[in-house]
Amino acid sequence: MSPQPVHGLQKIMAFVATEDAARAKAFYRDTLALPLISDDGFALVFDVQGIMLRVQLVKKASVAPYTVLGWQVEDIISTALALERAGVKFARYPGLEQDEHGVWGAPGGAKVAWFHDPDGNTLSITEF
Repeated sequence: MSPQPVHGLQKIMAFVATEDAARAKAFYRDTLALPLISDDGFALVFDVQGIMLRVQLVKKASVAPYTVLGWQVEDIISTALALERAGVKFARYPGLEQDEHGVWGAPGGAKVAWFHDPDGNTLSITEF
């Protein structure tokens, strides 16, 4: 028998941190073209297909050594090309066979490409 969901839990929210609100706003709003919903001095709030992304303003951002935020995409190559045209540079990792756009084919069939926001947070796009 599966456990029952905790009463009251609803739609998930996503969080990343930034030390520079203006730089983060330019990246998430202008480069990634996410609608900015709010800028209240504590966080920049963006809408990501109905999910709230809160880019928290912090004095010192700690960058995780792994992906902190990712998007599912239908066509990773067309998405990668659009992001490249917007100025995104895809990360390269030693030991991973990545194509000219930085896309890696996972053993299970998924295709993944990684990039960084201005604070160094690792973001990704994935085609399943």
